[in-house]
Formats: sequence, structure tokens, C-alpha cells
Amino acid sequence: MTASIAPDCWIGLDLGTSGCRAIAIDADGSTIASASTSLPAPESPSPDALQQDPELWWQAALAVLRRLQANLDDHCPRALCVDGTSATLLLCDSEGRALTPALMYNDARALSQAEQVAEQAPEDSPARGPSASLAKLLYLRAQVRRDQALLALHQADWIGGRLRGRFGDSDWNNGLKLGFDPEQLRWPSWLGRLNLSPIQLPQCHPPGSDLGSIDPEVAAILGLPAEMRVCAGTTDSNAAALAAGAREPGDAVTSLGSTLALKLISECALQDARSGVYSHRMGDRWLAGGASNSGGAVLRQYFSDAELARLSERIDPDRPTGLHYYPLPRPGERFPTPDPQRTPRLTPRPAEDHLFLAGILEGIAHIEREGYQRLCALGAPRPKRILSTGGGARNEKWNRIRARVLGLPVETASQQEAAYGAATLARGL
Repeated sequence: MTASIAPDCWIGLDLGTSGCRAIAIDADGSTIASASTSLPAPESPSPDALQQDPELWWQAALAVLRRLQANLDDHCPRALCVDGTSATLLLCDSEGRALTPALMYNDARALSQAEQVAEQAPEDSPARGPSASLAKLLYLRAQVRRDQALLALHQADWIGGRLRGRFGDSDWNNGLKLGFDPEQLRWPSWLGRLNLSPIQLPQCHPPGSDLGSIDPEVAAILGLPAEMRVCAGTTDSNAAALAAGAREPGDAVTSLGSTLALKLISECALQDARSGVYSHRMGDRWLAGGASNSGGAVLRQYFSDAELARLSERIDPDRPTGLHYYPLPRPGERFPTPDPQRTPRLTPRPAEDHLFLAGILEGIAHIEREGYQRLCALGAPRPKRILSTGGGARNEKWNRIRARVLGLPVETASQQEAAYGAATLARGL
């Protein structure tokens, strides 16, 4: 009797701001199983500081991968790819033990360190600014002993290392805001003038490339095959763009999550640190874009899910509010006009809550329009349509407001999860 051969599947693991999710897909791209869990909100020891214990990520990753494995329907996982929030950084030792908390993507306390970077980095470098990984590296270095080897790793790097039991690897996308040059595919010489010792920069690989097999002990804990491969990762917004179907020049993806992230496929790299524009390399094409601090995090400060649903029903999306808000969860903006001191503008507040909500949604849409206009001014192709991902993409009234403000068709992407995009990288695009 001939034993049946288990069909292959590929896993994407997404570490976001508020949760962790895993998705398994088959050779046709169909979702076989998924699992998710929430993460505690980052700690804020000061107004400009946001940090998280990386061990929380690992426990969340273990939890969702265990649940996923239990629902694979006899499929055999061949490879796994991790995505994480961009520029979320920690320092660890050579064994992967975290020596610092992780500074989150929107932590903005490294102002003096950003000035040090600006003295050495080219003006168009994505590594400039207090929210970039490089300034955070310098900030964290001052918090630890310097008599041992230190590794600087991003969220996806560290989780991928825990899965493999080997540390020191990253990818082209996560390395970008640490100073990696995706055109020359190397760490640039100007980094040497910052004297990063004793910190070792990771080796950056193409997103989705094979980094080796899963650690046997981890595989046993999770019930995954010991021969399963772990791939170089990417950032969460890049994974979301891939999930949405961005492949050809002019394909545009807006991620409406805790933050507002724009991606536009371009045949050339766009860099402009003055407006927060940078490009991630994907093969021989580029995902150009930027990420604003505006987004769903602002909505969470004022409304519950139930209130958002109820109040959205009362909004007339074809009628401008005239409120001219600039919604931010706290002072500081990254894109389309970087300004660490920019203050939120959310006044005057109308007496009716649905009008206040409409003003916030409209304000975020205007930031989105300004973002795409900036990308086109730098040489990107004009968007053909806007594919939307993230929780906000489910709000039809918001989509209609955005279509009015943008003057473009706005569609909800059929695949909404960054974990799905990471799974496609594991499978191979």
C-alpha cells in the first residue's frame, strides 16, 4: 500500500503593534489555516518613548504557531517567513538574549542620536531621523555594557533568529532604516564614521531567501517538521502590500492600520529623507512609499469598535466636513512631511460625534493624498487604483471619503493580512 504524500504549505508570521498572526497557504495561494493572539500595548515611560519586552513577541509567536500547526489538515510546512514593524529595534547578545527593551517604530526619544546620524548620513538616507533604527541603536548602546559583543536586530530579525536558534541575520527591507544600501547591497562606508563598536550589524539578505532550518528543539515544541526552512523576512507594510497583490508599476497599496502606510510599485528607487520617502527593494523592482504616524491609533483614542461602526453609518461621505484636521496620536510626524515636533490638529470638535469622526477620517485621507502626490513628484508612476488593507479598509464610508479626496478608485484588497504576504515570500513570489 502506497503512503499518500502530504501536500506542501508555507507559513507567514506577522508581528504587529497590537497582535501576532500566522497564516498557512498552499501552492495555489489558498489559505489553509490561520491563528492569532493579541499583544499588550507598548509601555510609554515618557511622552516620546514607546517600548516593548521582546519576550512578549516570542510567547505570542509560539502560541499562534502551535494553534496553526493543529489546523494544517495534514499539510506539510516547507518554509516560514516573518514580518515585523519597521524600525522596531533591540540589542541582544550573540545567543539572542535581549539586553534592552525593544524601541518601537514610533519611539522618538533618540533626538540627539539622530543629530549624530545626520552629520554622517547622506541627505536622502532612510536611516536619518529619531524614529529610524540607526538612531535607536545609538540610544540603546548607551544603556548597556560595552564589554561584550552586541547584535542590533529588528523585530522580524529576532523572531527569525529565535526560530532558527541562530542570530545575526536581517533582510534588505528591515535593514533599510539601519543604513543598509539596497542598491549597492552593502553597508555603506559612512556608517564607519559613527563608531558603532561593539555592536555588530546584521547580514542582510533578499526578503524570502532561505536562511536555514528551524531549530530542532523549537520544531519539537511546535510540532513542526525539523526540515522546515526559515526565510529572511520583511517589514509589515511590505508584507501587506504583497498580500494585497502589488506586483506591477503603478500598483498602489494603502495600509490603514495603527498607522497610515503607503506603497507604490516603481521601476526605480525613490529616496527623499526630507519628506520621509524611501524605497524597499523586492527583486528588480521597488516598493516606494512612506508611513505617517496618523492612522487607526488616533481613532482608538476616541472611539470603540462599536462606536466606529455606529457613527460611521451616520456619515455622509460625499460631503466635506471643512474641519481640516491633521490627526496624530501624539506630537511627531514621519511622512509626507517629517516633523518630530508636529502637533495634532483635532479642533474644533463638533457637537455631534459622527461629524468629529468624519473629520478625522477625512483628515487621514488628505494625508494619504499628499503622500501619493509626493511620491509622484519624485518620479513614481501615477497610481492606477488604491488597494486598501488593514482594519480601516473594512469601513465603506471611509473608503468613499478616500475615493472623493484621492480622485481614484479605492478597492478593498481581497487579501488583508500581512501574514499572508509573508507566506507568499516563504513560498516564493
